[in-house]
Parts: sequence; C-alpha cells; structure tokens
Amino acid sequence: MKRFWQHGYAATSMDDLVKATRASRHAIYSEVGGKVALFALCLGTYSALVVTPAFSRVEASDATLSDIAAYFEQQIQLAEGVGLPGPGCLMSNTMTEAEPHSGEASELVAAHLTRLRKGFTNALWNGPPQSPRTNAARRKIDRLALVLVVFANGLWTFSRVTSSARDLRDSVDGMLQGIGNELRKSN
Repeated sequence: MKRFWQHGYAATSMDDLVKATRASRHAIYSEVGGKVALFALCLGTYSALVVTPAFSRVEASDATLSDIAAYFEQQIQLAEGVGLPGPGCLMSNTMTEAEPHSGEASELVAAHLTRLRKGFTNALWNGPPQSPRTNAARRKIDRLALVLVVFANGLWTFSRVTSSARDLRDSVDGMLQGIGNELRKSN
C-alpha cells in the first residue's frame, strides 16, 4: 500500500512490489492475482485503516460543520507528521491516474467519493441554522457536499506539492467560511 501511495499505480512495477512485499512474483500472482488485484486490496485496506478512522467523526449522526473542520485539521496534522510535501490521499492520487480507472479500483474510488459526499451531507444538515428539509434545501446541501468532496481531493493533491501546513489550513478556513455563509443564507 505504501509503495502505491507514494509512487502511484503506474510507477509501481511488479519488481517494486516483490521488493516491497518480500514475496515472490509467483506468490503475488497466486495469492492475489497480480498487480491490479493487489492494488484493489490496497485501496480497500487504505479505506479501512486511513479513511474510516479519519472520516468517522463526519459520519456520526450528530456531526456538524465543526466536525468537518476537525476532519481536515486531523488530516493536516497527520501530513505534518510525515512531512510536507507528503503522499496526499491514496484515493485522490488514484483518481489522477489513467490505468486504475477501470475495474475494481474505479469502483472503490467511486464508493469513496460517495462516502465522502454522504458524510459531508450528513454534517451539513446538522449544522446551524437548521434548514427545513425542502427540495431546495436538499439541493443546496447536496451541492455544498459535492463542493467539499472536490475541495478535499484538491487539498490532498495540493498537500503533495506544498511544504506549508499554513496554506492548507488557510484553504480549509476559507472554504468552511464560505460553506458556513451559504448555509446561513435563506433557501
């Protein structure tokens, strides 16, 4: 997973995987079915080990905009811990590569994006002020959740080229301020 995360699918060869896993090429093929299947397993593992703990706060039934802020802050702190520029988000990185867009990897990325959107939607509904659940309010919340999904993926991609955690935090602050302003506008 670490090799794919740091270098991407296309730049990771079977020789790299043999070296990283200390398994033979034959073992990789016989146990998991090859590079594509191993990559899909790594995406699933990443989701379980990285995404779920990070995003569970936003998915909580009582999550609000402050939990979205806490999610971003926690991830920025983790990026600072490994050093910026860092590896970004494996799912975001995968979206920028051509080869992984087919098959199981593509389905896992799509599921990840859906999960983010649902989590952000959840937190936006709970935040003040409470909006009546009209069709217009639903469209607005859904649009804002999608904006946050796109923003999050852009932020984690940007974290691969910046050494400034302050720039990441300022970006989050600006985005969440804008989202908060939109939520306060009448439907």
